[in-house]
Amino acid sequence: MTANGPIILIDDEQHIRIAGKQTLELAGYEVQCFEQCEMVLPMLSLEWPGVIVSDIKMPHMDGLTFMKEVVKIDRDLPVILVTGHGDISMAVQAIRDGAYDFIEKPFHADLLADVTKRAMEKRTLTLENRGLQSELMLQSAPGPRIIGRTLPIQQLRKIVTQIADVDADVLLVGETGSGKELIARHLHECSRRQGKNFVAVNCGALPETIIESELFGHEPGAFTGAQNRRIGKFEYANGGTLFLDEIESMPLALQVKLLRALQERSIERLGSNKSISLDLRVVAASKVDLREASNQGVFREDLYYRLNVLNIPIPPLRERQEDIPLLFQHFMLVASNYYKRDSPTLTGDGVRSLMAYSWPGNVRELRNVAERFVLLGETGAFNLDQLLHGTSATGGMTLPEQVQSFERCVIEHELARHNGNITKTLETLGVPRKTLYDKMRKYGLDRRNYQ
Repeated sequence: MTANGPIILIDDEQHIRIAGKQTLELAGYEVQCFEQCEMVLPMLSLEWPGVIVSDIKMPHMDGLTFMKEVVKIDRDLPVILVTGHGDISMAVQAIRDGAYDFIEKPFHADLLADVTKRAMEKRTLTLENRGLQSELMLQSAPGPRIIGRTLPIQQLRKIVTQIADVDADVLLVGETGSGKELIARHLHECSRRQGKNFVAVNCGALPETIIESELFGHEPGAFTGAQNRRIGKFEYANGGTLFLDEIESMPLALQVKLLRALQERSIERLGSNKSISLDLRVVAASKVDLREASNQGVFREDLYYRLNVLNIPIPPLRERQEDIPLLFQHFMLVASNYYKRDSPTLTGDGVRSLMAYSWPGNVRELRNVAERFVLLGETGAFNLDQLLHGTSATGGMTLPEQVQSFERCVIEHELARHNGNITKTLETLGVPRKTLYDKMRKYGLDRRNYQ
């Protein structure tokens, strides 16, 4: 979305359409012209990012009727009405009914460009506010949250928001501890299935002898020791979400039955010939490249393609270093509430220790350290040497890159600690106001994000 497009211009007179189009294109807008209002309505939606300029008096549907139909689609979508001298009172009433503004014929080209510019700014702001409100609702909703401000996490949140209510199966790929189950739960909580079961199965933790029964269930007598009917995980998740973690560990023989269940959305319990229809979403997760695993013959290629409808990579913690202090603060608050302990203060040395470590266990390891810090504080094993164990997190980062990464994290930490208060942040950091503003501009930090 940009501040210069698109514009829809509606007028039944060709010379007015041509003149208006030239004026608005010179002002930098992308313009589509129509001679009838009815042609435009199917193009509009709550997300349409433009402005409409429409004449009032036209055959078929007139501008006022059209404007009322637009308001039904989105009452905040700007409609600029073009009116003759005798229609001023009508145009004023139209503004009361929801039109953005009106222009009286004959009008100067600069007036059309100016009114359109203001309308476009309003539309841009409206859509930005809606996006922020939607993100805030997701962030403040009960259940798992995707925490972080780095670009990889912003992109991840956007993808999850877009597909949350889509029934297509999802494949999550990420290192151990990177948060694959959290993403799966987030998808479930943000979908229409949130009131139904979320069932998590770790395929790598189940012995090969019982995994089929665990997934599909069994009837009495299906095998030695099967005395009662058992409802499997697929059936138990019916209506909700089934999360298959470490899918790469599933035995090849069982992958055939899994593929059939995914394709037909039905299962048969062991020892039964009755097919059970299912309505569920499957979210699979893997810590390895399943494409490579299929090339090596340890994972079925057809199952890989069936699962790979929506592939979401989960970034490891080392690729989102600037989120580490924020995540650590969050986990400290969670642990403090759980253990009924006061949350200790994370000092600059503490932030430096967090940023220097490589976090091979990713977010899971970070959470464990945060809990240990809450329980033991400075008396525990929370110091740089014992955290690092001789491991460096900086990898291929140059010294200037390390310095900038650390500097940004310290500024973010203090802004968050002082709720975006610049004066208190200045006092803590001990830098001039201009220096702080320059660095915030350099790192794309906005104090309003921390209020």
